[in-house]
Amino acid sequence: MKILPIRNENDYQKAINRLEDIFDAKKGTEEGDELEILSILIDRYENEQFPIGMPDPIEAIKFRMEQLGMKQKDLAEVVGFKSRVSEILNKKRKLTLDMIRKLNTTLHIPTEVLIQDY
Repeated sequence: MKILPIRNENDYQKAINRLEDIFDAKKGTEEGDELEILSILIDRYENEQFPIGMPDPIEAIKFRMEQLGMKQKDLAEVVGFKSRVSEILNKKRKLTLDMIRKLNTTLHIPTEVLIQDY
């Protein structure tokens, strides 16, 4: 087992290829240990090279509503009037702190996502 740091795209491709070769390795074996270490290195490289930003708060709300099969009237029970929901979803009204708390509790959307500017 010879594991090297992943410093560039070439190193990354080699690590991915090796990971594919040993993907079914049993835990506790030498290849299993190599698989675990390579996974950590690949994850770190991907997070540094291809960071994923936070989603737009309103898009996160719409996505979660879709996942839960919610309609605007359902969201009105969380944040207030149906017209207010429409204004929020059309980005004409900002979320208040109270709304953010309720959305976090009810829809389980992280507050870090909801407090962003939009």
